[in-house]
Amino acid sequence: MAADRKVTAMLCRSEADRIGLKYLALAYRVRKVLDEHMIGGGLSLARAKVLQVLQKRGPVRQGILAQELGYAPRSVTQAVEGLEREGFLIRRADPDDLRAKVVVLTDQGSASLAAGWVAGSRVLEEIFGLMGPTLLANLDDLLDAIEAATEEVDTRW
Repeated sequence: MAADRKVTAMLCRSEADRIGLKYLALAYRVRKVLDEHMIGGGLSLARAKVLQVLQKRGPVRQGILAQELGYAPRSVTQAVEGLEREGFLIRRADPDDLRAKVVVLTDQGSASLAAGWVAGSRVLEEIFGLMGPTLLANLDDLLDAIEAATEEVDTRW
């Protein structure tokens, strides 16, 4: 760990750079812990996102699903095939274009999504609940500031 900090310190050109890298590393770690707990509940975070889009939007073509998730179409095809094998979704003919298929969430998929979110919510409550209301409110303000700064930088590129 000390060696990692030294390398990070050498690579960082500023305090903002150091804190930004720390934020990214921590976000990755929280995501990893969340994913592990959701998998324990029966569904990974990535797979839950696929089912969540279907739950919100209803039946959609795979191309739209890929766009919504920001995934490559091939990645979505692999995810859909795996979720279909497990009975979490089905593919059927698009009523507007019988040559195309839409992806549809099944009852089993809805139940699995709910169980996964319960497991994920539990771990997020544990992590962030330990902070107490004051630190949590401060973090919320900081996240809003990071989001605003990101929007500003994103519009310049």
